[in-house]
Amino acid sequence: MFEQTGTSPIAIGRRWRFKVQGLDCQNEVRLLREALIPLVGDERFLSFQPKLGLLDVDVASGLTVEAVIAAVSTTGMTAELDGQSGISKDAAGADGCRSCSGEPAPVAQALPDHPDGVIFEIHGMDCGDEVAVLKRELGPIVGPENLSFDLINGRMSIASGADLSLHADILRAVERTGMRAELWKEGERSAGAPEEQRRRRVQAGLTIASGALVLVGFAIHARANGFAAVLHESLAREAHPPVLAMLAYSLSVLSAVRYVAPKAILAARRLRPDMNLLMLVAVAGALGIGQWFEAATVAFFFALALALEAWSLGRARRAVAALMEIAPDSARIRDAAGVEKDVPVAEVAVGTHVIVPPGGKIPLDGYVVAGTSAVDQAPITGESVPVTVTQDAVVYAGTINGMGALEIVTTRPASDTTLARIVRMVGEAQSKRAPSEQWVERFARIYTPVVMALSLAAFLVPPLLLGGSWAAWFYQALVLLVIACPCALVISTPVSIVAGLTGAARRGVLIKGGVHLETPARLTAIAMDKTGTLTLGRPKVIEIIPIGTRSESELLSFAAAVEARSEHPIARAILAIAAERGIDVVPAKDVTAVPGLGVVGKINDRHVWVGSAIYLEQRLGGGDSEKLTTALKRIAGAGLTGIAVWESMTVIGLIAVGDAVRPEARLIVAQLHALGIAQVVMLTGDARAPAEAIAHETGVDEVYAELLPEQKVEAIERLVAQHGLVAMVGDGVNDAPAMARASLGIAMGAIGSDAAIETADIALMQDDLSQLPWLIRHSRATLTIIRQNIGFSLAVKLVFGGLTLLGMASLWGAIAADVGASLLVVLNGLRLIDRDQQAR
Repeated sequence: MFEQTGTSPIAIGRRWRFKVQGLDCQNEVRLLREALIPLVGDERFLSFQPKLGLLDVDVASGLTVEAVIAAVSTTGMTAELDGQSGISKDAAGADGCRSCSGEPAPVAQALPDHPDGVIFEIHGMDCGDEVAVLKRELGPIVGPENLSFDLINGRMSIASGADLSLHADILRAVERTGMRAELWKEGERSAGAPEEQRRRRVQAGLTIASGALVLVGFAIHARANGFAAVLHESLAREAHPPVLAMLAYSLSVLSAVRYVAPKAILAARRLRPDMNLLMLVAVAGALGIGQWFEAATVAFFFALALALEAWSLGRARRAVAALMEIAPDSARIRDAAGVEKDVPVAEVAVGTHVIVPPGGKIPLDGYVVAGTSAVDQAPITGESVPVTVTQDAVVYAGTINGMGALEIVTTRPASDTTLARIVRMVGEAQSKRAPSEQWVERFARIYTPVVMALSLAAFLVPPLLLGGSWAAWFYQALVLLVIACPCALVISTPVSIVAGLTGAARRGVLIKGGVHLETPARLTAIAMDKTGTLTLGRPKVIEIIPIGTRSESELLSFAAAVEARSEHPIARAILAIAAERGIDVVPAKDVTAVPGLGVVGKINDRHVWVGSAIYLEQRLGGGDSEKLTTALKRIAGAGLTGIAVWESMTVIGLIAVGDAVRPEARLIVAQLHALGIAQVVMLTGDARAPAEAIAHETGVDEVYAELLPEQKVEAIERLVAQHGLVAMVGDGVNDAPAMARASLGIAMGAIGSDAAIETADIALMQDDLSQLPWLIRHSRATLTIIRQNIGFSLAVKLVFGGLTLLGMASLWGAIAADVGASLLVVLNGLRLIDRDQQAR
């Protein structure tokens, strides 16, 4: 785009080039525009390359580098002059989309794709708390801005800007957290995967053993002292358990804290209390006052909560992995000698001929070179009706062939198919956290130390000021510690977000982050492009108007005969309706195209013209002129194009052609209004007459016609000023500027368009407008479940907190309530994965 000079940092003509840490998506472009336009005076003086993290600013009188850097800093990003005009690897996507995630610090969120970055697989990283621990340990070594995490896939990325020679220090830092790291490369099986599976089996076994030992200890204890003595804390202090019961309880505790203790000790050493430390203190305190049963119960239930959290994340991981598993592992190829053989899909080169048998899965993206079949695209797009494919039709990996054999030529390697990109984006989207998820994390970060302080106060204040029993209030302080554990609260939101993203992907709706999952629920207005969005984007015969003695069938058969061998879109529309009405088309003879006028051919030795109605009107005289003129005016008023059919010197009729409205468009617009969308607006570059006709037919509230791309942006800005949150729905390419300016960009029919997938915040993979109201309902369902989970978690804590202050709660009851809450919120969140299937 710009010429390189390679010397001065302001060497691009009269421009400064800045590297902007954190600039990697259109949301941040929008923030920078708002901050810089008042400074530079005009948007034309700014140029952005978000994929490279670059900002170019025209040098203006009175403008200083310091002023630009200060303006950028107001957005939460940082800028520095780029010493080169070439691509900056540091800026090439290493930072996460902070304006999307709302984080105050420039912490990377998505896995970088530049070659000099390093990706580690982290064994034992199962929750957001462990991500926070890794950030604290590794931040001082490699810089927090160079770290990014993919919790779904269990990976940590370190950008090329870090000192990658510190490999050993990185591995040791991860080891200190109780986790383990190994280098990860795409397509290679993790060497530590078997060991990680063993660790999970051992952890599950120890958790089961802990629970079993609690039951054994309880049975021995109850037999010796009675059930009341075990369950009532005041009696329990007077009736110590037998030695065998204490042994069983001790073994239960040791089994449960095997994987908790290292993390708790690290938190204590770093003076950063977390849930692990909180639980370990509670267990140690219970043992200290002789509450053996309750100490063992707390330890077991907390281990169970950790196992539950790992299971919920594993469930989400498996749901994402299931997307990739729908593509076969091998493909049957045909080599240059005509020999067929099965090879792994990873080894199939672009341009290879692949044979897909009837009923088989298509292994790679490609196009059909032989055969006809119906392909079930539901695994990719969610479309329930199979799509008929013939020669030159595009097909996608993971879709299912029907009853006809197909031969395709591959167009993408296995690592870059549409399916592979969807899977990657679903994984990366999880790291762009939603506002509710960020709120929960910030809340928990403050909440845990505050709770520990309150527990200390509950232990000290009543005995010192009210004369309470030290032992009794120490016990109540431990109960408060346990019930205040934010485990259920912390895991509820990310599980719901991941489930919502995965459920949408299974429907064929690709959402690029939790922030974009929540936005549709709060939309107040939606702007739509006309062509290809509200309409099908291709001509269709709307009306056939005979003039004279010919019938509609005769008029249509003449027009189809002349257009039989034409590839023009209008010709295809005429042939399509002829086929629909069962008219046998015999191609005309001596067919000739007359530029600007139409096509002429011979039918039964008579010349028949099909073409411009306006030209024919100018040439025609006689009694039919008035009737023809009236018909043409009516067609033009409806926003349609009139095609005249002229036999010899007589017009025998008109065919009205227009961009066909989607059959479901009116219903969709009505559904959007019913969902509370106040304004549905059409933005189009088309003429006003056809635009208004389409708007009237679909029920759109307002029309902006004859717009250039920059005028669409201005229209979006007005809508944002009037209504707040506004979505722009388009094809992701021509409408990209307007989509970038809108609160939410939604691309229609993105399955065949790389640009659409990359441009939009949400990509509707199939060409189906009905996904739009579904998306709003899905977003609202996600928010509802998140609010239910947060409210339920806090309500449980408030109830048990009150019982604790009244002296009516017990340790085992508190931990049982907390684990029960964790289980319920996880199961509630996971409903979003299968929500669409349940609805069907």
